[in-house]
Amino acid sequence: MDHPNLVLLEAYADRAEAELAKTTLEAAGIPAMIQSDSLGGMRDHLAWSGEGFKILVRAEDESEAREVLTPLPESDQIPEDFSMDEPPPTWRRFT
Repeated sequence: MDHPNLVLLEAYADRAEAELAKTTLEAAGIPAMIQSDSLGGMRDHLAWSGEGFKILVRAEDESEAREVLTPLPESDQIPEDFSMDEPPPTWRRFT
């Protein structure tokens, strides 16, 4: 049986951030897993004493995974014509 080499991509301070990163990677087609020392999720605070919640990916996916998790520059995130004075679209009023 051939096992892939796993590499540490990123470490997060809490499980929610790690789950968000893992979901983002998987949505991009990159398998990922979270490794932490938290007694099976019963004691998340124990992970803080180590390296936190670690995202592991296959070595061959590392560069693509880093690109997926790299935040966009702030200038690319908000359109220039965005205005807080405009009401939200009707489909967003109740969400």
